[in-house]
Order: sequence, then structure tokens, then C-alpha cells
Amino acid sequence: MLKEVEELWLWYSTSAEFCCLDSSRNEVLEQADYLYSCAEIEKLHQLLLQYKDSDDAEFLWRLARVTRDVALQPNIDAAQKKQLTFEAFEYAKKALEKNKECFAVHKWYAICLSDIGDYEGIKVKIGNSYIIRDHMEKAIELNPKDATSLYILGFWCFSFAELPWYQQKVAAIIFTSPPKSTYEEALEFFLKAEEVDPNFYSKNLLMLGKTYMAMKDKQKALLWLSKAKDYPARTEEDKEAHKEAVELLKKLG
Repeated sequence: MLKEVEELWLWYSTSAEFCCLDSSRNEVLEQADYLYSCAEIEKLHQLLLQYKDSDDAEFLWRLARVTRDVALQPNIDAAQKKQLTFEAFEYAKKALEKNKECFAVHKWYAICLSDIGDYEGIKVKIGNSYIIRDHMEKAIELNPKDATSLYILGFWCFSFAELPWYQQKVAAIIFTSPPKSTYEEALEFFLKAEEVDPNFYSKNLLMLGKTYMAMKDKQKALLWLSKAKDYPARTEEDKEAHKEAVELLKKLG
């Protein structure tokens, strides 16, 4: 009887400990998501840095995201930006190693891989583009309702649709079949993102305007660029989108 009581107590205390750990983890993740929704980047970064050695992908992809956000702040110098960009990629890479079934892991791995391409030359950047598309398609497969993933894949398509001729030549020399896309394909993803989550992101509005401009549809370009201009500017990206939208609207007259 005594042995049974001891075993029961051991089971209870172990279960309670795991429950406590799980509760604490969820509280931190909820706090992190709240800070992100409020654009409290510095506070969020400090919170998640405590978990940089974690094996939990949910902490790691969030840390990759906020480290990237810090790198994009206007007060960050070029050397710091590069360091933070590579740090963000390392967190995303570790997250991918820990959990390949989380859509956000694939999404932020792709984003961070794209970022480091800016430092590694055109050959590496174009080579990485295949990997980026694969991970974005996986993210959408795992969560077809994530508007940001749809936006990113649209941006990927737009970038290759308007790839300058000299980069197209480089890509054709390096790769047997270089990445290609069209404005129509990009538009499909941007519109799908807006359908899934209307008005979710200033840059999706901006890219809809730019895509319609590229397709010579002035009326629709004006519509979406006006929406981008009027979008509440909470983040640096929102401010950039507002500024570009204003400039493009002037060009359209």
C-alpha cells in the first residue's frame, strides 16, 4: 500500500510540475504575442532573448522575427543591422531543426534567408530563391489562411517578374532554369491575402497598387495605393509603405 501511495504521489508531483511548466510557457508566449501586437519591439526582444538557448520552436521563430524587426529600426547602424540579420537567421534555422510542422517556422526561415541574401551576392541570393519559395509554399500548405505567407509568395513572384535584364542574364548563366514569374501570378497571391485577412498589412496594399501599375491598370492602382497611403502607420514598414504610396500616387497624377 505504501509503495502504491509513493507511486501515486510521484505521478501527481511530476504531472503538476509539467502542468506548471506548460502554463508558464503559454503565459510567456501570450505576453510575447501581446507585445508584438502593440509593436513593443524592444520589450519583446528583451523578453525572448531569455529563451535564445531554448529547444522550443515557438520561442525561436518569434525570436527570429523580433530580432529581424530590431535590425530594421532606423537607429540601427549598418554593422549592427548585419549582425542582427544573421542572428535572426540562426534562430530561424534552429526553429526549423526543432519543428518542421509549424507554418510560422517555415515562413520566418524563408524571410530570414532572404534577408541574409542581401549580404551574400546575387548568385547566392538567386540560388536561395528556390529554397525560399519551397518554404513559403510549405507554410501555406500548413496554414492556407495565413495572409502574411500569401503576401510573401506574392512579393517573391513580383520580384522575379520585374527582375532587371542584367540579373536575368546572370541567373540564366548560373542556373539551367532560373526562377521566373509574372505580375498576374503575384497579383493572385496579393488578392488572396487580402481576401483571407482584409487590410491586414500596409505593404500588401502597396504591392497591389504597384502590381496594377505594372499591368497598366491605373484605376485599380490608384485605389490600392490610396489605401496604402491612408493605412495607420504603426511600424517603420507602415511608414515606408505610406511614403512610397504617396510618391507613386504623384506619378499617377
